Amino acid sequence: MIWIAWKMLTGDKSKYIGIVFGVAFASLLISHQISIFVGIMTRSNHLLHNIREPDIWVMDPNVRYVDEVIGLSEDALYQVRGVEGVRWAVRFERATVRTRLAEGNHPKARGDFRQVILLGLDDTTLIGAPRKMLIGSMADLKQPDAVIIDQAGYEFLWPKQPLRIGQILEMNDHRAVLVGVCDSGQPFQSQPIFFTLYSRSIDFSPPERRMLSYVLVGANEGEDQKKLARRIAQKTHLQALTVEEFKWKTIRFYLATTGIPINFGITITLGVIVGIAIAGQTFYLFTLENLRQFGALKAMGLSNSRVVGMILVQGTIVGIVGYGIGIGLAAAFFEGTQNQIHLKGFAMLPEIMIGTGVVVVVIVLLASLLSIRKVLVLEPAVVFR
Repeated sequence: MIWIAWKMLTGDKSKYIGIVFGVAFASLLISHQISIFVGIMTRSNHLLHNIREPDIWVMDPNVRYVDEVIGLSEDALYQVRGVEGVRWAVRFERATVRTRLAEGNHPKARGDFRQVILLGLDDTTLIGAPRKMLIGSMADLKQPDAVIIDQAGYEFLWPKQPLRIGQILEMNDHRAVLVGVCDSGQPFQSQPIFFTLYSRSIDFSPPERRMLSYVLVGANEGEDQKKLARRIAQKTHLQALTVEEFKWKTIRFYLATTGIPINFGITITLGVIVGIAIAGQTFYLFTLENLRQFGALKAMGLSNSRVVGMILVQGTIVGIVGYGIGIGLAAAFFEGTQNQIHLKGFAMLPEIMIGTGVVVVVIVLLASLLSIRKVLVLEPAVVFR
């Protein structure tokens, strides 16, 4: 019966290709858009992904997401250090500053202003430093006026130029010298990221009464991080969150206050609807054209359950082929763009492939149900008319 079902399915190649195209298009659109959505949500947490040393982030109680900085007083650092269970606590600054390209740049670029992200690392421990340096070293931050930039930011400020150091910039009317280029995860707004010492970042940033953005905390060995975070919050009256809690707080903020989930949701829904419409309609027309063959099989004694099994086999074949083509095209896109620095972080996860497969099963089942109903009410005598 499986062989007969296969021959009937591929007998009209144009309709067979049409059904496969509908499922493949739905698979491609769903997997691609979900992967992009996950990549964007990952970028919204770029600081938490890049800075892996701390177990807990301490901040102002009104902070809603990781890039929303509300300054703390210096006393906050010492209050946190005095909480039981804290192994270490260090300063960290995250600021948005204007940078002017000065000496050592392309002549046409001199004098241009750029909005950049400035990260101030603890002077002693350098906690929060990038893990991979492409040129230079983290020790070079000890040099006067030294800053390190991420690779994507370097290509943004100095496009089509080879990696080199020694360029001079101005931040808040202070001289800054580029001493290294690092590999770092991209932020939500794709701005260049500069790393420097905390003491130096205060001079580079616009003056405020409170310059401390976060206190990064490491827990003692075996300490329950969630309980420690609650203890810090109780003792200091600040907001203390574990890394995982802070990630989900940031994601919930973007989901609730931006149009990102709605826009991607509409696109994904359209993919499902188009897949059902194309596959369902084409599959239904295919069944109508083969009613005489199904009638002949029923006249020869084939039960309804066997006929339904044949249709499900046909749907399964279409689903597997269409899903494979769609997922393959989506995977080829991410494979082809993985070396694009500005698309860094966008990839297709195994969970997305599994989820897309579940959606394809639903599409195939719905498309098959339209045909099954027509065949179940079919009278075998139709073959003799």
